[in-house]
Amino acid sequence: MNQKELKELIEFLIEKDIAEFELERGDVKVKIKRAGQSVEPHFIAMPPASAAMAIPAPVSAAASKPGNVVGVAAAAEPEPEEALHIVRSPIVGTFYEAPSPGSPPFVKVGDLLEVGQVLCIVEAMKLMNEIECDAAGELVKKLVTNGQPIEYGQELFALRLK
Repeated sequence: MNQKELKELIEFLIEKDIAEFELERGDVKVKIKRAGQSVEPHFIAMPPASAAMAIPAPVSAAASKPGNVVGVAAAAEPEPEEALHIVRSPIVGTFYEAPSPGSPPFVKVGDLLEVGQVLCIVEAMKLMNEIECDAAGELVKKLVTNGQPIEYGQELFALRLK
């Protein structure tokens, strides 16, 4: 599947308001989940055991719309001078902001956090792992959404240290 076909597929899914889609074609598997207006495609190439695994870069919803330019322009925007402490995921899994569906989130933007305070849960292999704060400070940003699959080392939260 080439990039043009993938863009057309994403546009079709957005147009038809399809929230989740999975396709296997030969040795390529494409899984797309939409949360609100964002699209997060995940690609997994399944080559022979002797070959290295190749994972193409995901295409965002903004990049899939004609006329939108993403990449260089977005990267060129200056970040604020403020140095923020980043809390990263220690494991691969699914991010959950609350202990159970319908419960309030563990933390909200603007909360003052202490070392050891539970920030979220990451589900990995049916185990719920509490992720604790490793520094004291104010929560400035949540960098992931509830139910989102996350990778090892992925940025989860940004804190302004005390």
